[in-house]
Amino acid sequence: MQPPAALNGQTAIGIVFYQTVSAPLQHPAAMTVAAPTALPATLLHLRAAAHLLNRLPVEKLNACLRRLAELTEENIPALLRANALDLARMEPTNPKYDRLLLNADRLLAIAADLRRVADLPSPLGTLLEDRGLANGLQLSRVSVPIGVVGIVFESRPNVTFDVFGLNLKAGNATVLKGSRDAADSNQAIKELIDRALQDTGLPAACYLAPAEREALLPILTADGLVDVIIPRGSQGLIDYVRKHATVPVIETGAGICHTYVDEQANLDWARAIITNAKARRVSVCNALDCLLLHRSHLADLHDLLADLATTYRCEVYADKLAYAQLEGQYPADLLHRATAESFGTEFLRMALSIKVVDDIDAAIAHVSRYGSRHSESIVSDNEINQARYLREIDAAVVYVNTSTAFTDGGQFELGAEIGISTQKLHARGPMGLAALTSYKWLVRGDGQVR
Repeated sequence: MQPPAALNGQTAIGIVFYQTVSAPLQHPAAMTVAAPTALPATLLHLRAAAHLLNRLPVEKLNACLRRLAELTEENIPALLRANALDLARMEPTNPKYDRLLLNADRLLAIAADLRRVADLPSPLGTLLEDRGLANGLQLSRVSVPIGVVGIVFESRPNVTFDVFGLNLKAGNATVLKGSRDAADSNQAIKELIDRALQDTGLPAACYLAPAEREALLPILTADGLVDVIIPRGSQGLIDYVRKHATVPVIETGAGICHTYVDEQANLDWARAIITNAKARRVSVCNALDCLLLHRSHLADLHDLLADLATTYRCEVYADKLAYAQLEGQYPADLLHRATAESFGTEFLRMALSIKVVDDIDAAIAHVSRYGSRHSESIVSDNEINQARYLREIDAAVVYVNTSTAFTDGGQFELGAEIGISTQKLHARGPMGLAALTSYKWLVRGDGQVR
């Protein structure tokens, strides 16, 4: 038995039919907060919304994303006022401050990202496998929405836009659980999301949980109502979610990232890569935390760090050999002796540790012990060592002669990302639209029985 030649006005290659509805959809009251006792009913409404999304044409979902982009641009002053309330509660020296900060440029970039996601091909209905069985059954495997996706995050109001946009494009309803740090920003963003859904005739497919931590556990244990939880934030948050969730979890772990400068390495490249990986944006998970340096380059260490010292005033926690080399050359107020805690630390500020190693084996061993399986880089002209690093380093993304700063869904041309997974099941690395889908098997027969 063969599938239809044309489906919903599209060719059958790689597409599976999704029924569309043209009748107006009932729009329940916008789901913003719910008391713990009301949460099951709220999530039931959300699951019903996810079912409706699965019946809509892709154009309707894209229209909502474009409307949200328009509303974001039209409401920049209001969003900045809400964000200012959050910022006023946090010290500017807090490493989370930059993550919390919104400004006009960032909001315009968010609007552009929403339009970019709208322009991406739909991840739904993709034919992943298609074959006939010996008994005459036609077997196919197709991508489908996950359903209801919960995102738990800290101090990053841009995540509210990102995850809603990607989830909607993938046909999923969204549960948002932000922190108190970004409570006012998230509320303002959620109001725009509700308006975009209403303006384009979509169901209320987004729920913003109360900012208090007590609201988290009922979501983590909402079996049958929430399909998966994705935590984005500190290691403490991720550990809490993993420990208490009965709903499946996709971990987006902390980024403890290393760059290893090999014995045979282009030092001009190394200097640029180290500077970029550390200084481009210190509060993100792909920022450099530890420089591993082959001992043959000790004399070059000051030059490799010159930009970080003069332009960015980066603090350095150096092991014994590196400290002896830098003492008297690197600014004294920025140079510290490394301790055991200096390694395996995600600094999230303008600071890094340095470890001098004898060879690539020692570099790989250090990464294996202290890394978080996020992003790792080697600067090397030795093709054998490049191949070894790529093969032996256990991380979501491994780089050769480039910066860990590229670990990003946008940079990978995924449109945007829901997070960067450091686990190995379902998704790994930057999670774009495809990672927000599951699949199901479709079996067509002609009366066969077993």
